[in-house]
Amino acid sequence: MNPTSSPSTVDQAGLVGLPMPVRELAQRRWDVVVVGAGHNGLTCAAYLARAGRRVAVLEARERVGGACTLEEVWPGVRMSPCAYLAGLLHPRVIDELDLPRRGFVWTPARNGLFVPFEDGSSVQLYEDEARCEAEIRRFAPDDLAGWRAMTGLMSRLRDALRPPGDGDLWLGQRPDRETIEARLGGDEDLRGLLFEWSMVEYVERYVRDERLQLAYLGQGVIGTNASPFDPGTASIHFHHSSGRQGGHPGAWGYVRGGMGVVSFMLCDAAREAGAVVAAGIPVARILPGEGVELESGDRITAPVVVSNADPRTTLRLLDAAVDPAWRAQVEALPIEGCTLKLNVLLRELPNFRARPGTFEPHHQAQINTPLTKAEWRAGYEAARRGELPSRLWTELYFQSVHDPTVAPEGMHTMSVFAQYAPYRFATGDWTTRRDEAQQLGIASIARFASNLPDAVVAVEALGPPDIERKVGLSGGHIFQGECLPAYMWHNRLDYRTPMEGIYLCGACTYPGGSVIAVNGRNAAMAILGDGWGDR
Repeated sequence: MNPTSSPSTVDQAGLVGLPMPVRELAQRRWDVVVVGAGHNGLTCAAYLARAGRRVAVLEARERVGGACTLEEVWPGVRMSPCAYLAGLLHPRVIDELDLPRRGFVWTPARNGLFVPFEDGSSVQLYEDEARCEAEIRRFAPDDLAGWRAMTGLMSRLRDALRPPGDGDLWLGQRPDRETIEARLGGDEDLRGLLFEWSMVEYVERYVRDERLQLAYLGQGVIGTNASPFDPGTASIHFHHSSGRQGGHPGAWGYVRGGMGVVSFMLCDAAREAGAVVAAGIPVARILPGEGVELESGDRITAPVVVSNADPRTTLRLLDAAVDPAWRAQVEALPIEGCTLKLNVLLRELPNFRARPGTFEPHHQAQINTPLTKAEWRAGYEAARRGELPSRLWTELYFQSVHDPTVAPEGMHTMSVFAQYAPYRFATGDWTTRRDEAQQLGIASIARFASNLPDAVVAVEALGPPDIERKVGLSGGHIFQGECLPAYMWHNRLDYRTPMEGIYLCGACTYPGGSVIAVNGRNAAMAILGDGWGDR
């Protein structure tokens, strides 16, 4: 089959099917088998195929993309179940795999982060520095200097570790602590932000207005099973602020068509380079030095297997063929998720009491519904006990505001990222308590919006076990394991494993979680550097 003659993955909505019978796949000689067609696995396959390697990508589900995919949740409504915005997708991958030619269009969310408060006040933290300063001057004038120092520290750390070009520490192998310290230059504040501070400590060091502190706290625990009072959570904020998408440092934005098209375009890049991507064929075992065995019993042989699966799934697929020290490292990585995802169809956008209107500038921003510090503590502890908190922190995204093609005319999509949700309930389970969690999520937004829940047409609620089942992420952890300092940088799982010819390329590897794709690129460079498949 000529990969360039097949329909694009975008046109197929990720449903690439079987390009040839399984028996034919098994009869072919492969240099590399990639297990899992998530965005990192597809990226890895694209680079390997471009280097002349014979690559087969095997996906258990019918649609490629993993957590970064698209689904028609309701008729005429296209949403990504888990990935909402792009901010860390690496510019090197965008350029080298020519994503703009494939239709990649990214629109920065210039209106930044909007946060309403129950006292009727609100703040909009624009991406534009001058506009944001004007907001701070209006909202908390005594904190302007502190806010400048706080955001300036974030910029300095980004410039030290992730400058534009080849000096970006996200490119290549995991840097050791000595390399990182050399970049920090003995600056204790940079070290504190990267390795030590809690998110509460970070904001309290610089600003005094309680509301301004609360506006930022959620940024330190995104997808993280930790409290903003826990050491190291400020580094989560840095991780998500360290990108340079579209030349906009720290900015996030919307991909035309939805986040899933990123994976679909990466799939097209891989297929165009000669990789074969097959969906709907689950792998049952990974056999070091031999290849993989499918659930059907067929074997696909290759000297190299790259797992895009999360590390616990990879461990299970390897079964007994595992180095004991590597097993211990994988089992030590916390991987229990705490996120409730709500995919919502609305007849109109939320009308926030603090800034009334159903199509306002803040609807083009990310929106946080804040918690008090006491609510943050209580909510985290409740989830640890297997209970739902009384209120959830939520972050809201409105793809339809930027891209009306994803919903029927006159309607809007709202993607909700909420914490904390227990993986296991002390009483009942997600089957019996999903509706309760869903209602809590909507109510946590409705206390700030006068037209909710009336404006809600339909809701899909996904707790951690639902995410685990739906996209194959163990524990429902969207980053394939915690991204706190103890598990990042030089502590992240290596692409190389001790098992013969076995590599990793998913979010569990360096540089960590989110839709980054450079994990897959780095893994491919490691494989090529090790000489596999040289001819």
